Amino acid sequence: MYFLAAEGGESTHNPIIPIWQEIVVGSVAFAVLCFVLMKFVFPRMEQTFQARVDAIEGGIKRAEAAQAEANQLLEQYRAQLAEARTDAAKIRDDARADAEGIRQDILGKAREESDRIIAAGKEQLAAERATIVRELRAEVGTIAVDLASKIVGESLADEARRKGTVDRFLSNLESTGAR
Repeated sequence: MYFLAAEGGESTHNPIIPIWQEIVVGSVAFAVLCFVLMKFVFPRMEQTFQARVDAIEGGIKRAEAAQAEANQLLEQYRAQLAEARTDAAKIRDDARADAEGIRQDILGKAREESDRIIAAGKEQLAAERATIVRELRAEVGTIAVDLASKIVGESLADEARRKGTVDRFLSNLESTGAR
């Protein structure tokens, strides 16, 4: 120290050039620091960054997959809706066709019933007409015999003779009316 103190009054050391011991200690400390950073800190940071990248990319992939699935479901729903509309239109058309068929059946049955009622009415009218004609013949015959009896002055009471005369008279009357 004395030696240093004797020369220490004047410093021969150049301030621009560092002392070699400081350079060695600084280099060793820097090497140790670099070793610790490279061995422990940088791999840890790389794992953290990779985990974040994976999480972001995974989130994007999951979002894309969810979007694709949603689009697929939307297309399925649209297809089902279109199919349901087609089915509904078919059901409506079938119902209209069935209604028209039922309408035609009912109209046909109504026509048949109407024709049957008209035919029955005509038959009933013909039967009533025949009955009325029979009754009128008998009544006209009786009136004609009574009138002829009064005109001729003799009794035409004989039933067989009266009936034959009346029938002949009515037949002549019908043949004259037919001409």
